[in-house]
Amino acid sequence: MQKNKDLYKKLFTIVAPIAFQYLMSSLVSASDAFMLGFLDQDSLSASSLAGQISFVSGLFIWAFVTGCGVLAAQYWGKKDQRTVEEVLAVSMRYSLLIGTVFTLAALIFPQYLMRFFTSDPELIRLGSIYLRTVALSYILGGFSQGYFGIMKICDHAGLSSLIGSLAVVLNILLNGCLIFGLGPFPEMGIAGAALATVIARVFECVFIIAVMIQGKCPPLRIGKMFRLNNKPLHMDYIKYTTPLLLNQLGWGGGVTMYSVIMGHLGTDATAANSIAGIVRSMIASLCWGIAAGVSIIIGGMLGRNEKEEAKKAGGSFVRFSLVIGAASGVVILAVTPLILKVIHLNDQAQFYLKYMMLMAAYYIIGNSLNSTVIGGIFPAGGDTKFGMICDIVTLWCVVVPMGMIAAFWLKLPVLAVAFILTLDEFVKIPAVYRHYVKYKWVSNITR
Repeated sequence: MQKNKDLYKKLFTIVAPIAFQYLMSSLVSASDAFMLGFLDQDSLSASSLAGQISFVSGLFIWAFVTGCGVLAAQYWGKKDQRTVEEVLAVSMRYSLLIGTVFTLAALIFPQYLMRFFTSDPELIRLGSIYLRTVALSYILGGFSQGYFGIMKICDHAGLSSLIGSLAVVLNILLNGCLIFGLGPFPEMGIAGAALATVIARVFECVFIIAVMIQGKCPPLRIGKMFRLNNKPLHMDYIKYTTPLLLNQLGWGGGVTMYSVIMGHLGTDATAANSIAGIVRSMIASLCWGIAAGVSIIIGGMLGRNEKEEAKKAGGSFVRFSLVIGAASGVVILAVTPLILKVIHLNDQAQFYLKYMMLMAAYYIIGNSLNSTVIGGIFPAGGDTKFGMICDIVTLWCVVVPMGMIAAFWLKLPVLAVAFILTLDEFVKIPAVYRHYVKYKWVSNITR
């Protein structure tokens, strides 16, 4: 009993700042939606669809950062800081590269990116304005998110949360000033929301560099970013990161297809779906924080060869994730009346939103369980392939085809399509459980 208490205490020490940081990050999307909703529904819908580009960019960066965490958590548990620094350099190389690619794409051909999500000319026009303005944030985010990842591993989750949260506060304040032209600021509408995001990213990067210079966190060795001196370590990084990247692209591509499907069902469906998604992401912040904390704790145990302890901890965390998922569903139901009063949509979009929130309430239970197991426990021991196979098969062989058939062939009502698109987390639970009890994830992967 005392061991469980100590385990949960350690988990919350890590989880609390991480979950708070995720929550604060999701508040930016909520702020954009809330403030742009006061302008007009088209601005709200366009920013939501354009935000999918940031979402896809984040999939790449998340994979690189998580791949870094798979190795770094075990080496940190082994107290090998030199190798942790090398893992950070390799990870940062890929994060900055992908950030640069997305920055250039958003600057050069934003209208083509928007056409993938919608055929509405006004949404394409507004979304293109947003993408050109926000473009620089992709490369800046590659740096800041890459470094936040290593800070969490190295016992500085609180510091990363502080920097990220201050950036979010700045972003939200600038949203109000630049969207509506408050005080001396120009009224920029949807472009103001994008510019606020860029300024907040600059703030993050400056803070991180200051922390790095003060020696409070592992330094980024620039030379090691460009030289492959430790080829075995680099191959380990590729080995564990590639399935994560394929998983993220498969899962994220499937989720992006949800937006494509809803985007072609009209602006009412798009607006309601974007609001429900934002609320779900905000409430899911704790679930994602738990997954990140679980990965760090179990990874450290396995790096110290505490395999039996890691097994027991995994069981405790699985049960805990179900409790958190159920509680999160109750919270979503509780805030639904408030959301319906605060968000200004037309009657049809309001109707859609009401029932999409109900769907989000049960979806979060499966999401909590799968986030903890697939995103936390399995990668902690280097088991990154199963999640890739599970997510890709579930989304691309089951849910996305069903959603497209329902929307474009059977022409089912919007809410019926939305219901089908919430089935992915529950379809894969039996396979996840069977894989979990094989305990292939209980492995020390350090050299």
